[in-house]
Amino acid sequence: MDAVVKVFCVHTEPNFSLPWQRKRQYSSSSSGFVIGGRRVLTNAHSVEHYTQVKLKKRGSDTKYLATVLAIGTECDIALLTVNDDEFWKGVSPVEFGQLPALQDAVTVWIDAAINSGNSGGPAFNDKGQCVGIAFQSLKHEDVENIGYVIPTPVITHFIQDYEKKGAYTGFPFLGIEWQKMENPDLRMAMGMKPDQKGVRIRRIDPTAPESEVLKPSDIILSFDGVDIANDGTVPFRHGERIGFSYLVSQKYTGDNAAIKVLRNSEILNFDIKLSPHRRLIPPHVKGRPPSYISLQDLCSQRFLFLISVLRYFIEVSLKEAEIQSPLVEYGKDYEYEAPVKLLDKLLHSMPQSPEEQLVVVSQVLVADINIGYEDIVNTQVLAFNGKPVKNLKSLANMVESCDDEFLKFELEYEQIVALQTKTAKAATVDILTTHCIPSAMSDDLRPLIVS
Repeated sequence: MDAVVKVFCVHTEPNFSLPWQRKRQYSSSSSGFVIGGRRVLTNAHSVEHYTQVKLKKRGSDTKYLATVLAIGTECDIALLTVNDDEFWKGVSPVEFGQLPALQDAVTVWIDAAINSGNSGGPAFNDKGQCVGIAFQSLKHEDVENIGYVIPTPVITHFIQDYEKKGAYTGFPFLGIEWQKMENPDLRMAMGMKPDQKGVRIRRIDPTAPESEVLKPSDIILSFDGVDIANDGTVPFRHGERIGFSYLVSQKYTGDNAAIKVLRNSEILNFDIKLSPHRRLIPPHVKGRPPSYISLQDLCSQRFLFLISVLRYFIEVSLKEAEIQSPLVEYGKDYEYEAPVKLLDKLLHSMPQSPEEQLVVVSQVLVADINIGYEDIVNTQVLAFNGKPVKNLKSLANMVESCDDEFLKFELEYEQIVALQTKTAKAATVDILTTHCIPSAMSDDLRPLIVS
């Protein structure tokens, strides 16, 4: 199959423990395949945190430099191209087919069994049409020769999103959490008639557009004219049903959707503009290094911010295809080993404003001034000198403008860290030199700090 290519990538991942530097680079190989428009599809995890990507055609000994056009971490798809015309000679793009039915046989074209490093190839139906991209769940990497397929509806959405917007904008999200209404007593208590079906809204993301019109305990009866069952499913294909989130995922960022709800026994209709999901703990840094500040002179050398590197948790992928997170430092079973409070924030916390970030003390750097604080790790910063910390920018600005005698940080679990401003200032240079910290903060925060 001439459309299948080998993908060679050099990765340099961010270092969440030492966010001012990156981890040692490593290489990987995977599969990909050519589609129309001189483009190549592969898995997102095959090229994530890339520093260089090369492609090689089947039977060729030449590797061609590739350009990454888009990476969709949520769907684990990446779009590549090659500028060298020689690469495209003799290569025919694959044609996409419909989503296969249950029990239909598919054929996967990759360079080896679908184990770690060999995903990304196309899956074909019996007509020779591509019906998905093969990948292996790294969470179950101990089970070899078992693979999964990213289906064509997801692939088509990814490609069309890129073609419409010129960039990948992601899948839209209905900013709610909902409850099934299968219990008849619950339906009666919520004022539903016997012929009415739907799901109850439990919580609404305060930063989502839906929060302006929807309310907790609203019953969502339909989405874009499709009735929702009490278990949250909608008709899919003949004899099949699927979660109604499928209808949301078929939309694009910025699209409108018609939602019918039952509120206090009254039926209401709303037209809602859909947006991407914004988690309190962002799922990915999307190629950017982690944001951080150190307790060092922030802009004007007025005083020093020393005790630790502070940064918010980033790059937590909830899909099984890849997990890149500070929580991974607790091991692959981080969901069992990491602190319960951090996991609860990861899975259940919602941002209360668009600017809100979770700011934590990653670690306390060893220094005489920090005696007694060395055991504080991965602990959220709640307030500075009595004022709540909303995000990394607000913390940096409060520290910069502070004229108090002490720098006082209020942490979760009722912990307090206090540093005398003058003493901290005298120790700054030595601490930065000892720990090889080149800058007081990440580059993305510098323009945001008020001098």
